[in-house]
Amino acid sequence: MAREFDLPAGTATDFANNGAVVLRGVLNAADLALLERGIEHNLAHLSPLALVASEPDDPGRFVEDFCTWQDNPAYREVLCDSALPHIATQLMGSRTARLYHDHLLVKEPGTRQPTPWHQDQPYYNVSGRQNVSFWIPVDPVPLASTLRFVAGSHAGTWFMPRTFRDQQAKWFPEGTLAELPAIDAEPARFRQLAWALEPGDCVAFHMLSLHASSGVGPGQRRRVFSARYLGEDARHAPRRWRTSPPFAGLSERLADGAELDDPLFPHVWPPAHHTVSSR
Repeated sequence: MAREFDLPAGTATDFANNGAVVLRGVLNAADLALLERGIEHNLAHLSPLALVASEPDDPGRFVEDFCTWQDNPAYREVLCDSALPHIATQLMGSRTARLYHDHLLVKEPGTRQPTPWHQDQPYYNVSGRQNVSFWIPVDPVPLASTLRFVAGSHAGTWFMPRTFRDQQAKWFPEGTLAELPAIDAEPARFRQLAWALEPGDCVAFHMLSLHASSGVGPGQRRRVFSARYLGEDARHAPRRWRTSPPFAGLSERLADGAELDDPLFPHVWPPAHHTVSSR
């Protein structure tokens, strides 16, 4: 059963204003041991959705995987029984939290591949404002390779989602969404937020917050687990193309605009809603 965790005063307000906050020590030693075990299991048993996001000539390796919590008991316990669901409701301003999906991001030592500026929600199959992603490292993350955010960029503008390698628009027709501005070229216009992190810390951010990260140093391994939750206003928003991640068969089960009432997206808060089963 998910644990209660009362956020420090002002945290939810900072999240509402900036679209990203740092949370210190929200995972305990048992959570971290579970999560590290789950990550290593995931790396040894990558799913069909896994991909290598770095170029072949990169001296490191950037591996991603998605939606494996049902087959990974350690992930399932962290997602459902840690403090994360209760924290999610407080940040979202929602009475309930629904698990959306998990996302593994591992940059092995020496990985040059950056993660370019983007928002997450345009790649997804959901609408609504009540959402939160947790970016949770199990390794220390120095400021140089942490996740960076543009403060306030979650306010409402949707920027055109493009593939990271070849910049193709796949989710929305060209010209229907705003183009990404030159964020790093105008630091005075786009205030950035970033925090060095230790195991047990995480950052929480809105799915419309612009974010990016750099590669990692030759002696640094950066294993990160992302946990994503939805609030009461979340609705199914199918796209004409494959979303990232995809949810095969969901459009046959849920209409456009329907609540995400499906076993793929269980309620995890309040605890009375908490009924989660593995495949």
